[in-house]
Amino acid sequence: MTNIKTLKKLFKNQALLKTALTHKSWVNEHKNQRESNERLEFLGDAVLEFVVSKAIFDRFPDKEEGFLTTLRANLVNTSNLSQVAQRLELGKEMFLSKGEEEGGGRQNPSLLADTIEAVIGALYLDQGLETVSQFIDENLLKEIPKKISQPLKDAKSRLQEYVQARGLPAPYYKVVKESGPDHAKTFEVEVIIDGQVWAKGKGKSKNKASQMAAEKALADKSGL
Repeated sequence: MTNIKTLKKLFKNQALLKTALTHKSWVNEHKNQRESNERLEFLGDAVLEFVVSKAIFDRFPDKEEGFLTTLRANLVNTSNLSQVAQRLELGKEMFLSKGEEEGGGRQNPSLLADTIEAVIGALYLDQGLETVSQFIDENLLKEIPKKISQPLKDAKSRLQEYVQARGLPAPYYKVVKESGPDHAKTFEVEVIIDGQVWAKGKGKSKNKASQMAAEKALADKSGL
């Protein structure tokens, strides 16, 4: 079982791992010491999506695109990635500002998910595709039997069903903020239901931000 101790031993370049664990808030408090994990997160997101896509493409040769897309979303969503980060005990190793830490940053699902993506990006640079694929297999792909034993629905689909069952109009997702350079934008999205903002989410794509907003809305309103 991989944890932060075995992860540290795996890395040849410890500086890469340290960068992967460094949130931008820490960088703002420690000028000119090292960069944040945002670039590694950008790379790790792409590596993760490729490895998971290839694995489920090979594993389910008879399944259509819709099934593969939904299964991938179930594996790489914020909730699932944050659980992986918790199992690896990344939270206690993250470099955060004092304010971010006091605000519960070490348990924040979004920060944890971003960090595991950054670690994947760093591991790819440090060890290559074979090693990072093995890491993803051990920590994410092993969840496939559990995932396919249940209805494969993402947070937006589950929220849609939740509001429909209560006679409410369909959720509306509104982009309220975009930040960062064009190659690594962060989006903030509100999910609005019956004229009220139920939750907000952030992500590296509009879809990721929308899914996070839906997850937060479900957690706040239904405990799902």
